[in-house]
Amino acid sequence: MSKKPYVGIDGIQRPQDVDDRISLDVAAMLATPTGQSVMQYLKSITTDIANGPNISNDELRHLEGQRFVIGLLSSRANHASAIKSKEGKDE
Repeated sequence: MSKKPYVGIDGIQRPQDVDDRISLDVAAMLATPTGQSVMQYLKSITTDIANGPNISNDELRHLEGQRFVIGLLSSRANHASAIKSKEGKDE
């Protein structure tokens, strides 16, 4: 019986330990005051803005790509919390 490939929260197939390490690294970075400041800035120029009806299709696609990256960083931080919680239960 073959092991099912692991696909991370970003949709990329990689070993689970590598994917977990990415999440833990992102969470560590975002936990710092500088990381929090950078994340707040990125949110202010992506997820916290609303565009009017005159935005072009290309501009909207570009903005949605940026918003995806911000969402991915947040998801990675949440994933890291789940990893740490699971590790705590295993001990």
